[in-house]
Amino acid sequence: MSASMTREAALRIALAARELPGIEARALVQALAERLELPLTETKLAGITVEDLREILAGDHADESCVVGFDHEQLKAAVRPLWGLDVAGSELPALDAYADGDLPGSIRVAMASNTGETLDGHFGSCERFLVYQVSPTELRLIDQRPTLAADKAEDRNVARSALINDCDIVYVQSIGGPAAAKVVRAGAHPVKIPKTAPAREVLARLQQSLKSPPPWLAKVMGVPAASLAQYVAAAEAEDA
Repeated sequence: MSASMTREAALRIALAARELPGIEARALVQALAERLELPLTETKLAGITVEDLREILAGDHADESCVVGFDHEQLKAAVRPLWGLDVAGSELPALDAYADGDLPGSIRVAMASNTGETLDGHFGSCERFLVYQVSPTELRLIDQRPTLAADKAEDRNVARSALINDCDIVYVQSIGGPAAAKVVRAGAHPVKIPKTAPAREVLARLQQSLKSPPPWLAKVMGVPAASLAQYVAAAEAEDA
C-alpha cells in the first residue's frame, strides 16, 4: 500500500472515479492530493462536499464556476463512496443495530482507532473513535466518529473530547496529561493500552470486569464496588 494514502482511501477514490465517466482513478488521486495534501486518508475524504469535488475537477478554472462536465447528481454519486457510504469491501467495520435501552446495565466505550476495528490510535492523532455499547454479556459497535472536523478547531483536545462526551470510558494507546484532563472534564475516563490490539478483545476483558467491577470502574458505572462490599457491610453493622 502506498504511503500516500490508506488502503481504504484508495478503494473509495477508485469507486468515486467509476461514477465520473472519463476520469481515471489516478487523475482523481492527483487532484484530491493537490486539494487535501498527502497522505490521503478516509477521514480527509469524508470531509469532501459536492461543491468541493466540482472545484477539484475544475482545477485552475474553479474560480470561474467552470462547468466540469458532470451534473449535480453525478457529483453527488461520486461523493458518496468518498464518504464511505455503501462501499463494498471497505475495511471499516459495519455498525451493529442498536436503540437506546437495548442493553440494560451497559456502559458506552470509545476506542481510538486508525485501522478497521482495532485499538491502534493515540488520542490526539487517531483517525476516528469507534463507539461501543458494552454490557457484561454483549457488546455492539454503535457509531464511528471521524476526527477531521475536530482537528480544525482552535483547541483540538477540547473538540476531540466533545466527540466522546457521551462515553464513560475511552481506550487510547497514549494521551498527554492536558488532553486527559479535558477528556475527564467531558465525562469520560481515559484508559491507556500502549499495545495495538483488536477492539473486541480489549472489550471482552472489560466485560469480565463489569461483572465484579474494581472501584474505578464501579465509579464510572455508578454502582458500588464489589471489592468494597465488606467494608460497607462492616460500617452498616457498626452504625446499627
